Amino acid sequence: MPLEFGLWRVDDGKPKRVSTRPMALESRLEDLIEADPEILGRRLLLIGRQVPTDHHKFIDLLAIDADGGLHVLELKRDRTPREVVAQLLDYGSWVQDLGNEDVREKYATYARARGLPEELDEAFALRFGGGPPDVLNNAHTLTIVASEVDAATERIVTYLASGYQVPLNVLFFRHFEEDGRSYLARTWLIEDVEAAVPAGTQGRGKREPWNGTDWYVSFGAEPGSRSWDDARRYGFVSAGGGDWFSRTLRALPVGARVFTHIPRTGYVGVGTVSGEALPFEDAALVVDGESRRMTDLPLEGNYRPHSATAADGEDRREWVVPIDWETAVPRTGALWRPGFFANQNSACKLRARFTIEEVSRHFGID
Repeated sequence: MPLEFGLWRVDDGKPKRVSTRPMALESRLEDLIEADPEILGRRLLLIGRQVPTDHHKFIDLLAIDADGGLHVLELKRDRTPREVVAQLLDYGSWVQDLGNEDVREKYATYARARGLPEELDEAFALRFGGGPPDVLNNAHTLTIVASEVDAATERIVTYLASGYQVPLNVLFFRHFEEDGRSYLARTWLIEDVEAAVPAGTQGRGKREPWNGTDWYVSFGAEPGSRSWDDARRYGFVSAGGGDWFSRTLRALPVGARVFTHIPRTGYVGVGTVSGEALPFEDAALVVDGESRRMTDLPLEGNYRPHSATAADGEDRREWVVPIDWETAVPRTGALWRPGFFANQNSACKLRARFTIEEVSRHFGID
């Protein structure tokens, strides 16, 4: 039986049904969703409207969630169950192969036409409070948006979603009017439909490519610990306090270009790794053309752990990587923008093109 729901206003303990006006709703739903995607009940960022596919069709609305999954939204309008479901499944077969660059291109096209930030990273951060994951389109969901559907559509969708785990659902909107005011109510046909991971395509071209050179370094400049002024003056980055903190930093290869970030501050330096990682007690840096042991330098920071090795055998030492700075600015000159890459690891490959380009442009780096 087709789903039905209503809205009542209660006055003096007596319910009065609010009249519904479903006939004109579907022609407006696309505009309403674009104006405020929150009405979908899921936190999404729209990345396309009337998106052309390779099969000469147009997806009504395309969106992305905080986990990088894509959402295809198709309005039923006046099509038959066979038409709307078949169309949405066809869109799913096309969407599953979209790679990282494809997703970014779709968003850029959409944003340019509406005067929005053209970089997905920036828009993603403004929407979700952080940068996008490395892998985009790791899953997708298909949603029919309608003011009402018939019993046949409900049966088909329920059969595919519940019996065969197809990520297909129906989102109902009903339009109510009273005293010159309009109201929308929504509900889902099926609760908690899981998004599907495209079989055999997970991660293929969906992770932002790495240029083979650039790395991210997190420099934890905390009071009583390492000092960014030391790192700028003598040319190094460092990490320690446990294997988890130092392991990734020790993996930095000689010749790598590092984009150095101070947590909760911003990007402060870009340079090239000029030597292998060594414990603080063994590290030497080139100062004024002369190699000097770090232990002999006048340092502001503290690089000696209370205990070099914990009771469980974990290495607590501070590990130092020498850097030839191309640019290094004081903390007060740090650069940060919504959408910039940040990571809890001390070092990792930097794939975030938006971050690389904006930091390089700001600091005048080729």
